[in-house]
Amino acid sequence: MFARIREDVNSILERDPAARSSLEVMLCYPGLWAVWFYRISHQLWRAKLRLLARILSQVARFYTGVDIHPGAMLGRRLFIDHATGVVIGETAIVGNDVTLYQGVTLGGTGKEHGKRHPTVCDGVFIGNNANVLGNITIGANSRVGAGSVVLSDVPPNSTVVGVPAHIIYRNGQRVLITDPHDVKDPLSDALIALSSRVEELEGRLGAHVRRVEPFATEEAERTAYREELDRLEDYVSMGEGI
Repeated sequence: MFARIREDVNSILERDPAARSSLEVMLCYPGLWAVWFYRISHQLWRAKLRLLARILSQVARFYTGVDIHPGAMLGRRLFIDHATGVVIGETAIVGNDVTLYQGVTLGGTGKEHGKRHPTVCDGVFIGNNANVLGNITIGANSRVGAGSVVLSDVPPNSTVVGVPAHIIYRNGQRVLITDPHDVKDPLSDALIALSSRVEELEGRLGAHVRRVEPFATEEAERTAYREELDRLEDYVSMGEGI
């Protein structure tokens, strides 16, 4: 138990530049208290003392501002920074070395039963007020931007932002959206319609240019012919003068 406590404290000292000492971390970090409360309530949950486990989790919520269901499965060295407003659902699975900021929700999308909350793999960073919803997986070492709403799986080593979230970096490389169908926000239908309209207009313009080009070429030839005649007439005039 003491080894686990020391591990939790050291992980916060490594990840938070505002942490100055182990004593400060233990006394002033409600996110750490919430994890410790969870460890106890989770053991009660596994021992089938479900009501007692829920009561303890509500006590922890009152003192820390973090609502962790005792049925969730949390890995080691979880860091909940600033803590307030974090919600972790019953069937959520959180890996090792995960960082959650204030306001993060690992929640469900309805009243379905079974696995209905996210799986967050090792080394994931989730920014403040982000919502990760449903039975989806956030791949290892990925990052979720602040305020994002994640509704689908995220590959490992990716960065996602937006509402709904989309990938902007993968394996350190910028991901560019070239197909409007890849944009999954409320304006995506309008963008798709606009893109289709632009393609239609480009096609019509191209057909018009192809119809006009033969006449344009003939006119250019006539103009060049007239210019050549003018030059010949000038030469003739110069010869007659001589």
